[in-house]
Amino acid sequence: MVAALFANLGIAVAKFAGFLITRSSSMLAEGVHSIADSTNQALLLLGGRRSRRPATTEHAFGFARERYFWSFVVSVVLFTLGSAFAFYEGIDKLRHPHEMKGLGWAIGILLMAIVLEGWSFRTAVIESNRLRGPTSWGHFVRHTKHPELPVVLLEDLGALVGLVIALVAVTLAEVTGEPRWDGAGTLVIGLLLGVIALVLAREMKSLLIGESAGPRDQRAIVEAIESAPATRRIIHLRTQHLGPNEILVAVKVLFDATLDTAGVAAAIDDVETRVRAVVPDAHPMYVEPALEQPLVD
Repeated sequence: MVAALFANLGIAVAKFAGFLITRSSSMLAEGVHSIADSTNQALLLLGGRRSRRPATTEHAFGFARERYFWSFVVSVVLFTLGSAFAFYEGIDKLRHPHEMKGLGWAIGILLMAIVLEGWSFRTAVIESNRLRGPTSWGHFVRHTKHPELPVVLLEDLGALVGLVIALVAVTLAEVTGEPRWDGAGTLVIGLLLGVIALVLAREMKSLLIGESAGPRDQRAIVEAIESAPATRRIIHLRTQHLGPNEILVAVKVLFDATLDTAGVAAAIDDVETRVRAVVPDAHPMYVEPALEQPLVD
């Protein structure tokens, strides 16, 4: 992510240079987009670093949710710096069109940026595939508990599409002699970034509020608890992701009525061991015992 951060800063410089040469609002919007991407990557790095702080008395469950918070901030930055600015520039260019120049420079810079963003997007896809498994991309973005991956994926995808839009816009403006095409391209870029920002904000809000473990992890937890010899049935189970790799598990289990105090303690330990064997992220875990009532003749 550090390498991508510096790459985006370099791309931003090139885009702003292209804007100074061409006076293209699409190039300016893309330059601001790259600045927003660089800021976002810095925020994700900050969130990852702060999330590793040890638990304190005030924050007994630690700081893993910092990753969710800073990912939410990223969506806000993308909307304000990227989308809102592009809308402003696009409307201004449509109202006050002016002739572009230096088309060759603009095309060269945009093509270079497309290559670099394509490399970054490919890296994000490879990293995401390690966690995605057989699920669709839409399902992965909506349900993954690792906030950085959907953020980087959608940002890089938006950057690629935005660059193609800018390339088409400046080319049409030059070929047709109508500079309003450049403004129209800028508006489309703003709309694209706005949609991505809203999708990210929705998903990060859900993680911040607290999402339960995924269906696969929940099934594994239930099967592990029910496989314990002393378990009779699960009365209720509650799970919540404190972070991407931390699942709070609270469960009330009906145990064998013949167990004494030592037996119940051993049964609880056995349940926790079985659960963590299949879901290592299941920590902290709290098991509330309930004893089966003996039958009365």
